Amino acid sequence: MAGQQKHDVLVIGSGAAGLTLALHLADHLRVMVLSKGKLSEGSTFWAQGGVAAVLDDSDTVDAHVEDTLIAGAGLCHEDAVRQIVGDSRAAINWLVDQGVPFTRERGEDGNETDGFHLTREGGHSHRRIIHAADATGAAIFNTLLKRAHGHPNITLLEDRVAVDLITTAKLGLPGNRCLGAYILDRNSGHVETHSARFTVLATGGVSKVYLYTSNPDGASGDGIAMAWRAGCRVANMEFNQFHPTCLYHPKAKSFLVTEALRGEGALLRLPDGSRFMPRFDERAELAPRDIVARAIDHEMKRLGLDCVYLDISHKPASFIREHFPTVHERCLSFGIDITREPIPVVPAAHYTCGGVMVDSNGLTDVDHLYAIGETSFTGLHGANRMASNSLLECIVYGRAASRDILARLADSDLPVELPHWDESQVTDSDEDVIISHNWEELRRFMWDYVGIVRTTKRLQRAKHRVDMLRAEIHEFYSNYRVSRDLLELRNLALVADLIIRSAMLRKESRGLHYTLDYPHLLEEARDTILQPPSAGD
Repeated sequence: MAGQQKHDVLVIGSGAAGLTLALHLADHLRVMVLSKGKLSEGSTFWAQGGVAAVLDDSDTVDAHVEDTLIAGAGLCHEDAVRQIVGDSRAAINWLVDQGVPFTRERGEDGNETDGFHLTREGGHSHRRIIHAADATGAAIFNTLLKRAHGHPNITLLEDRVAVDLITTAKLGLPGNRCLGAYILDRNSGHVETHSARFTVLATGGVSKVYLYTSNPDGASGDGIAMAWRAGCRVANMEFNQFHPTCLYHPKAKSFLVTEALRGEGALLRLPDGSRFMPRFDERAELAPRDIVARAIDHEMKRLGLDCVYLDISHKPASFIREHFPTVHERCLSFGIDITREPIPVVPAAHYTCGGVMVDSNGLTDVDHLYAIGETSFTGLHGANRMASNSLLECIVYGRAASRDILARLADSDLPVELPHWDESQVTDSDEDVIISHNWEELRRFMWDYVGIVRTTKRLQRAKHRVDMLRAEIHEFYSNYRVSRDLLELRNLALVADLIIRSAMLRKESRGLHYTLDYPHLLEEARDTILQPPSAGD
């Protein structure tokens, strides 16, 4: 087994947030970036829409802030919103400097101009979404990854699954400082010990806890679960965003149909061709995602439908192919020509608005431990995330955390030698069917009981089931060697419990949390904050 590996900064997660931070630190420190699977398997690579930023002279920071506050249904932290929106132009300029190929405007001659093409998405009062066709995440990720590969102070490792954080509290030492993490090397099957002056969680969200999701397989809440076990508070875990439009097709696993289609005039229709969104909101298809998702859910249940339809076929075919090449090609591979016919769509779990509580620099309750990107709760998203604010948050907080780390170098000596992971008391499992069965059961009852529309009885049923599952999983975890599936299941069951507990505490319907038993807003908007009993529990 490998000895202790020592780093200045250990970054768990290889998406936009983690790579942004790594690139900002690499001229000063040695940075290790770990990816659970292949580097491109995170959510960033699959993000289609774009990055919301104040770039046009007709737009203002105040307007972007106001739009975000409205979408967040009273729970956004205005100071965090202003920090992130205020840094949006600088963040975009940095991405442009890295070489991200954002789509340009075209002149009358058809050639590209110096100006960027900005689109508009639900909840935004201006065109402020800068994008790279309809594959913005891939463009950002590939550009940053190329930069990271070219830097001598950045090491990138694939197939490394984080097991747990190592803290002074867990080792019985004074205080609660993060010292690094135990990491499963999927190639060797052994758990490595990684010590670091600073550790950064950039592991994404928890949407894999639901049966239907737009997220890649790795979105299992690992960072949130590890931070909770290390002693970090979490907030607003009940606010899970369901993207209204994922492709409904038996072979189309997790394919999101970008909101930008609706921004460019696509209409939602029932099987008879009639529209229904105007009956639910005056903004119709451009209403915030929670309203659109609930409307689709309502119509599907009312009429017993498997899906509804998103139609942009009234636009010129050349326009569709130019602006939405990814969606056009993917749908065509399933026999759907979006220039001539509507797209069958269903809602699916998409984004985690809550997460690990952090300050304005991404620092958690545990010293020397940061959380950035979807893993964190910054206060930006409130009760509902506005489209394309999430990639902006990744870049802004990656930059902010890097500045904070550089300012703290004086009190950040490398930790002492850490204990190795003890595998002496465990054996190889011969019953992995237990993992797959529990995984399926967990995701199904979360979808049925803790989904788009909730009730107190459904939440109570979910809590009863998750308690039993967590007991089974704990026993399994204690007796068998760890694997990616087991670690993800353990983390998913924990974050499911955090979501259920948070949802049970909110006695109102606000933003993404909608319960039939408490359909109205309370007068005072409060965050749901959960405090772990103690580090290591």
